[in-house]
Amino acid sequence: MENNNKSSSHAVFNIKLHIVFVTKYRRKTLTPELLDYLKIAFTETLEAWRCKLIEFGGEADHVHLLVDIHPALDISILINNLKTASARKARNRFEAHLAQFYYKPLFWHRAYFVGSVGGATLETVRAYVNAQGTMEHARKSDAKKLKSKPPAFIQQQE
Repeated sequence: MENNNKSSSHAVFNIKLHIVFVTKYRRKTLTPELLDYLKIAFTETLEAWRCKLIEFGGEADHVHLLVDIHPALDISILINNLKTASARKARNRFEAHLAQFYYKPLFWHRAYFVGSVGGATLETVRAYVNAQGTMEHARKSDAKKLKSKPPAFIQQQE
C-alpha cells in the first residue's frame, strides 16, 4: 500500500478533505469552460496555502474538490478563502456570462460541505481505537511480529 504521509518538523500527517460548493440559488451557471477555469483557480489558491488539489469535478450548479491539506490550517478560513478567491476570479473572467444569472456580485452559496476522507473506513478506525489496550490487540500485535520473523528452524540454519 502506498504511503501518502507527509511530515513537517513536529508532525506526520495525511489529511484529505472532500469539499462541495454550490452556486448561489443553485443556479446552473457553471459551463464546462468555467469549470475548467475554476479548477485552475482552486489549484493556484490551494498551492498558496501549502495544499494540493487532488481531484476536481462539477456540474452546472456545484463543484466537488478532493484536497490534501496541511494540519496547521483552520479549515473554515481555508474554505472561505477558496470561495472568495474563486468567485472573484470567475466573476472577472466570465462577467458577461454570470451577469445573466446574478445582478449583484454573487457566485457561491454561503453554505458548504466538508468531510474528511481516509483510506480506512470509520468502522475500521473505530474498532482499532476501541481495541487499544485490550488482550485481543496484544495478541494481534504479537502475531504480526511473529509473521515478520523467519521460522525458528530457518534461524537455526543461519
